[in-house]
Amino acid sequence: MRRSHLVTCLALVCATALGACSSSGKHSAPPTGSTTPATKSSSATSTPAPSPTTATAAGANALPGMPPVLDPNDIYAADRPNQLSPVIKGFPARVYVPNTLSNTVDVIDPATYQVIDEFPVGRLPQHVVPSWDLKTLYVTNDQGNSLTPIDPATGKPGANIPVEDPYNMYFTPDGKYAIVVAERLQRLDFRDAHTFALVQSVPVVCKGIDHIDFSANGRYLIASCEFSGKVLKLDVATRTVLGTILLNGGNAKPQDVKLDPTGHVFYIADMIRGGLYTVDGDVFRVTGFIPTGSGAHGLYVSRDSKVLYVTNRNAGTISLLDFATNSVVSTWVIPGGGSPDMGGVSADGTQLWVSGRSNGVVYVFDTRTGALLHRIPVGSGPHGLAVYPQPGRYSLGHTGIFR
Repeated sequence: MRRSHLVTCLALVCATALGACSSSGKHSAPPTGSTTPATKSSSATSTPAPSPTTATAAGANALPGMPPVLDPNDIYAADRPNQLSPVIKGFPARVYVPNTLSNTVDVIDPATYQVIDEFPVGRLPQHVVPSWDLKTLYVTNDQGNSLTPIDPATGKPGANIPVEDPYNMYFTPDGKYAIVVAERLQRLDFRDAHTFALVQSVPVVCKGIDHIDFSANGRYLIASCEFSGKVLKLDVATRTVLGTILLNGGNAKPQDVKLDPTGHVFYIADMIRGGLYTVDGDVFRVTGFIPTGSGAHGLYVSRDSKVLYVTNRNAGTISLLDFATNSVVSTWVIPGGGSPDMGGVSADGTQLWVSGRSNGVVYVFDTRTGALLHRIPVGSGPHGLAVYPQPGRYSLGHTGIFR
């Protein structure tokens, strides 16, 4: 779930469907139960890893203009500890926290764990998104219909940029386009990555489209549809929907999406079932399900590409999934409970920073021990925080997907 129950619903008609609002302030509707002819519903409970295929082998048939893959066996090879791009080496280490109910961003100094700045942004800020070229951060002001740019060299905001319904935002792997996830309007809006001029709106029959990740070769993306219990596949170059999968007969609330280091398995978090679906993106089918904890939500890759951190918002825990065995090897428990949501890994890989969505705090975990190091009070409804700068050559968006 993304928006607070305090937010007023807006009844808006998108290009293809009329979405009904729930008391949470987001589009909601009973699952439709439909799938495209080429896909099927998931009821799998085992977790076999799909066989590698040449179609998404890293670098094979890559999207034109996409930077070459460094390691075909690890798409996160550029994300090693403190391996910062020359573009951002001089930026001060900061954690930027969008507070959805306060309409502010808090700035934390990770050296002191103190809030050192706070500034107003547009209505219902959801995520802080690093640009493809790493030079700018953008706050997605969902109901403010704007982006607030932040200069990470100074930590200061600029003038708002008008953009319709930016719940979330990603960048195509070639760096040409920003993909604004217009959740309320049920669209993926392809915009110029620098001017944000609209290039094409792609309507999707997909209520609650939220999170995205891209294939290793950048040719397609997989997106989660929270309120229709689906995942969607879209061709990046032609901007056409290739199909959808109805998860668990529609009894699902899919959240974050993350590709494994080999580029062959997409993990989809599900808040209802409390775990991760594994999806073979090439043939576009569910291959299994891995229980993690109630309210499985955010997904983050460790600096050594060995572990996936899974935030279980309802359980107040963090699960560690071992990529090699496709199994949960450890669970960190927040003492006294909590609501871990979205976040990121520190540049050196020793800390995981996560917003406490319902508790008005940010949690800091030691990735070596799993210990909770700090609870830092912030504004109301903290959501998609960005730890910045982080290692990597370019950003695919969200709170920081770097390759």
